[in-house]
Amino acid sequence: MKRFAVSFLILASFAGSAALADDSCKMQAAAKSLHGAAETSFLKKCASDAKTKCEADAKAKNLHGAAQTSFVTKCAKDASGA
Repeated sequence: MKRFAVSFLILASFAGSAALADDSCKMQAAAKSLHGAAETSFLKKCASDAKTKCEADAKAKNLHGAAQTSFVTKCAKDASGA
């Protein structure tokens, strides 16, 4: 239980950091007026890039196990605008 509480506190501290850095993928696609296949392709690449960045952030924060997985999932979801 103590381990869970520590993981939760770490996640609460860093969860929104990626989303605050720049606009979500959906917002960027809308700003570029992308539609159809171009939008789909852009969103796929943007989400992939966001996940890669989130994984690097998790590594820099020295997160492991469930804390790392949770952080990367939330960070990538926030960055993609899902």
